[in-house]
Amino acid sequence: MADRKYDVITMGRSSIDLYSQDIGSPFNDIKGFDAFVGGSPLNIAVGCARLGVNASLLTGVGNDKVGEFIVNFLNNEGVNTHCIPTKNQSRSSAVVLGIEPPNKFPLVYYRDNAADSQVSIDDVIDAQIEDYKILLINGTALNIEPSRSATFFATEIAEKNDIDVVLDLDFRADQWHDYRAFGLTVRAILPKVKIAIGTEEEILAATMSSASQVTIKDQQISAPEITGDIDASIEQLLSSGIEVLVVKRGEEGASIYKADGSREDVPGFPVEVLNVLGAGDAFASGFLYGILQGWDLYKSCRMGNASGAQVVTRKGCANFMPYLEESLEFIKQRGGF
Repeated sequence: MADRKYDVITMGRSSIDLYSQDIGSPFNDIKGFDAFVGGSPLNIAVGCARLGVNASLLTGVGNDKVGEFIVNFLNNEGVNTHCIPTKNQSRSSAVVLGIEPPNKFPLVYYRDNAADSQVSIDDVIDAQIEDYKILLINGTALNIEPSRSATFFATEIAEKNDIDVVLDLDFRADQWHDYRAFGLTVRAILPKVKIAIGTEEEILAATMSSASQVTIKDQQISAPEITGDIDASIEQLLSSGIEVLVVKRGEEGASIYKADGSREDVPGFPVEVLNVLGAGDAFASGFLYGILQGWDLYKSCRMGNASGAQVVTRKGCANFMPYLEESLEFIKQRGGF
């Protein structure tokens, strides 16, 4: 990769995350919460920093104590915060989360007038995207203006400066006025993306349109079950111009799809799950670390799988991202790369 000042800049959500202290209790019976930080791009930036990557976060925070909490955490983690603007007319966002293993992890977003959604084209200019090797963008940042235009603008700068663009699909159904709008917007930005990362559900959502074969079983819930022809959806995204689509498959690992039609499966690391929230972000940080080391896609995905497997055994997201020595030892003990 080109010799640049920084390694990676992630762009999008940031929040204070309030995690249930009562693991296994139904949401209505929660008695207390632990205060962590979160938001997919923030989690990825922290995960990268803990692996030794020179990482920055482009987000927005309010002129409030929550914003101070978020920025203080990032500074302590070694994430560059010089391009995080304070949005005086907005509030830092929050998420409240329950933990009911093995498969219930309810969460509620508080993102009305969220500061990170107010990131603007001027903020992108100030962030100096051209100083980075990789730009990671986020699907939720595309849901509303001005962050939507700011994200498109950031990819234009990246394209002009031969910077790799990685898209974390990050489909959050309740953050869109219409589920189909997610797919329309993602498909519009994909031609500027080199690598896209997502779950099967997110890939199905990204191909959803009024005429598609993708359907939602229950449109009244925040995490709808999306069904459809996943192979056709993968083929459609690859036809957009991206070089690689990485499909996250949880404990089964990940699959690498390339534009030439090839597929390579990368095994995961089975562990006992405590909390799946943040696992995909951990995967992305490990994956980006590998790419920055010049590793091939298979080895990079193994590193991503290792990061994700460690985080699902822990209580939260950014606060529990693994360090480089932890991940390398984790992989070594389980047969290596």
